[in-house]
Amino acid sequence: MRTPVGVAVAAVVMAAAAYAFSPRAVRPATDTARPIDRMHVNSIAASRAGHVAGGEFGQLMLSADRGRHWRPAVLSAQRQALITQVAFAGPDAGHATGIAVGHEGWILRSEDGGQRWREQAFDQENGEPLMGVASLAPGRWVAVGAFGRALASDDDGKTWRRLAIEGVEDRHLNRIAGSADGRHWLIVGERGLVLRSGDGGASWEAAAPFYKGSFYGAARLGQSTWIVYGMRGNVFRSADDGLTWAQASVPAPVSTFGHAVTPSGRLLLAGQGGTVLESRDDGRSFRVAVAGGRATLTDIVLLPDGRWLLASDAGMRSHPPASPGAAAALVAQSTPGRSK
Repeated sequence: MRTPVGVAVAAVVMAAAAYAFSPRAVRPATDTARPIDRMHVNSIAASRAGHVAGGEFGQLMLSADRGRHWRPAVLSAQRQALITQVAFAGPDAGHATGIAVGHEGWILRSEDGGQRWREQAFDQENGEPLMGVASLAPGRWVAVGAFGRALASDDDGKTWRRLAIEGVEDRHLNRIAGSADGRHWLIVGERGLVLRSGDGGASWEAAAPFYKGSFYGAARLGQSTWIVYGMRGNVFRSADDGLTWAQASVPAPVSTFGHAVTPSGRLLLAGQGGTVLESRDDGRSFRVAVAGGRATLTDIVLLPDGRWLLASDAGMRSHPPASPGAAAALVAQSTPGRSK
């Protein structure tokens, strides 16, 4: 009896494997109230046209009413490769040019705030995943990804070239972040990698090792102050533009993947278990602001009405303000010329 049973088990395993890797028709996104609620969403970005979110099956979705309704953006090519980050050029999303990056070295470019996207690069055979992208200066972009891959564009994302950065080896580069003046930049990645630039990305140097785990993001909080965050609640703060780092106090070992800074200067980190961590002391310590559920939060965007748009591996959601007064206060802080 052992032989027939073994054969049967093997057949079941092979059938399951064949099903798992077999091609399946993917239902296209259509206009509906909130189709994005059922998507794995990795990134949200504000633009002139509203908000753009990207994630699974190569979908880019656009909302013109602050996340209440979403519609698919128009793409020149439907690749179904995972979108990892969406970014727009200029302070406060003042420009219409946007870049989306993803797996298979996929790069998409938009000139109208994210309504239409044209493919600029894709390599299904040899394209390592791109994990992050940012605009360093008008017309200049840098994208980073797996195995130390870095690309640069000097024509506003139309063409891309390899960017050589020393000290990377084969480590994955997860995100790139910069200061408002465009001079200071950080690239963060696995095995505690932090790369610094003080000349607008013309040159890079690795910070002295201070952590062995992966970093998933970085935030510039003010003059010379940076926060890097990543695995298991590890958050570090630098007050000297990344030369030295001190570990922040975090109440839970939660990996974090996205951040936002409120008009009043509070830093929010979004991560596992539906958790949002909050710092009110310039990143020195954090408390749990929101927690609950199985979803992993991947990004967070603040809205003028006080809500948070939260991307996750289980769809998009919004978090209401703690009270009606909180929304009014945030709107007042966000409006130039109004007193707090």
